[in-house]
Amino acid sequence: MKQLTLNGDFTVKGKGLHTGLEIEATFMPAPDNHGYKIKRIDLPDQPVIDCLAEYVSQTDRGTVLFRGDVRVSTVEHALAALYAAGIDNCLIEVNAPELPILDGSAKIYCDEIARVGVKEQESDKNFYVVKHKIEVRDQNSQAHLTVLPDDNFSVDVMISYDSPVLSNQFARMESMDEFAKNIADSRTFVFVREIEPLLQANLIKGGDLDNAIVIYDREMSQEHLDHISDLVGVPHMKVTEFGCISHRPLKYDNEPARHKLLDIMGDLALIGRPLKGRIIASRPGHTINTSFAKQVRQEIKRQELQAPSYNPSVPPLMDINDIRAHLPHRYPMLLVDKIIECGDQYIVGVKNVTTNEPFFLGHFPQEPVMPGVLLVEAMAQTGGLLVLGTLDAPEKYSTYFMKIDNVKFRQKVVPGDTLLFHVSFLSPLRRGCALMKGVAFVGDKIVCECEFMAQIVKNK
Repeated sequence: MKQLTLNGDFTVKGKGLHTGLEIEATFMPAPDNHGYKIKRIDLPDQPVIDCLAEYVSQTDRGTVLFRGDVRVSTVEHALAALYAAGIDNCLIEVNAPELPILDGSAKIYCDEIARVGVKEQESDKNFYVVKHKIEVRDQNSQAHLTVLPDDNFSVDVMISYDSPVLSNQFARMESMDEFAKNIADSRTFVFVREIEPLLQANLIKGGDLDNAIVIYDREMSQEHLDHISDLVGVPHMKVTEFGCISHRPLKYDNEPARHKLLDIMGDLALIGRPLKGRIIASRPGHTINTSFAKQVRQEIKRQELQAPSYNPSVPPLMDINDIRAHLPHRYPMLLVDKIIECGDQYIVGVKNVTTNEPFFLGHFPQEPVMPGVLLVEAMAQTGGLLVLGTLDAPEKYSTYFMKIDNVKFRQKVVPGDTLLFHVSFLSPLRRGCALMKGVAFVGDKIVCECEFMAQIVKNK
């Protein structure tokens, strides 16, 4: 799958939920591998903040990004819409310290994305694949997030409040395709009893009965209700029954749970790449959502490239006979057993290391270790298959080393290991020369990496 960006610009206008300012935000296409970035055009030098979890500093009633003295808040609804649409790269220009709240949902963002459309780019998508169960807990809020391996992305959300109006609710999204239709128009919500403390905390200055679900669930005197109405700047109203007192009725019986699912989507966008996995969230909020995103970001920083997924029961793209038809190497120097994945810019090969390898006779008899130079050679052979795959008659050509750089050996490779080689182009083919990067894995751990240049030569 290729990366996506917007096919054109769009602009949204409205007030900020927390600042009450009139805000304008413009969403624009961005180049490959740009990610999501927000530019504060109202400040000198127009500083840019990357929308990544490590820049989250506050999560009270919204996700707030900080970089130095620059901040942008209430980013989750816009990011959820971009993330669900499969957009990888977007630049957002905003003239205030937050994005507009609009109607309290992500619907307007989704509508605008659908209107301008998306554009496919040259680079491949880089997924974060969940390979084992991950659990994150928040003891203060009793929130619990479980993430399980899955071939696709899905979310289950359960919420619970000490409220006769909003006690337990559940929402589910089985695929990204459901977001725009079933999740995006779910609005943020607040209890009447929370409004005064939030205002005292210098929040929700732009909140009203049009951009949020307001829930009345505890008895208050009319005098107190009038006081809160004056603080918010809305007409006095007489409320005699518990329930939703917003101007617009609930769109779904479980609209609050759906909105919590929306928030999860926006916070997951801060991972910086699409996720493959199943999320089960109990009493989620921005704090636990972004804690999970930060945990994933730390893993990505530690190891930028994830180990490829390998299922031996799936037939390979190329078996050993196909490889022999493309490469001139033979025993004992053919070091790739099969190819399991291949794209325009990368390839994944497999080498099963056995105790019968001839090099183990002398390297070393009492402690068999695969020579590092052969790891590099195996990656080069895998890269050769990638290069030859771009030619019309690959059997008429061979590839030869021209340069090897930045070689690192991180872990021993021993009999019984299964090596996975991920080799990708670092630049386009030029004058018959290919610059590539290879990374070798055993399990989830990198054992070797290097950069190399190879020349394509027609066989005599």
